Amino acid sequence: MPEHLNQYGFLFGGYLLQWVDEYAWIAATLEFPGCNFVTIAMDKVEFRKSVRQGTILRFEVERVRKGTTSVEYGVTVFRGGAEIDKEAIFSTGVTLVRVDEEGRKQRLP
Repeated sequence: MPEHLNQYGFLFGGYLLQWVDEYAWIAATLEFPGCNFVTIAMDKVEFRKSVRQGTILRFEVERVRKGTTSVEYGVTVFRGGAEIDKEAIFSTGVTLVRVDEEGRKQRLP
């Protein structure tokens, strides 16, 4: 959408990072219902290909690691559907930790 573009007409990277973080959070809350999560880390950030207005993005999320209080998801972003672009435009690992109402770490179920 136009509001997601930078001055050169390309997707502003901050929006992509926000969406990647949201997809990882959604995966964690679906996998561990009733748990509260906060993001504590995002691995390497490298934008491999540009994205222009009107491009449909596809997000794939998979669990990479489960610890005592944290879980990491790999998030990979593609342009268009599976048949359009099989090469990732962006991928990273997102680590979330389970917290209580006061923000203290909690064990995962």
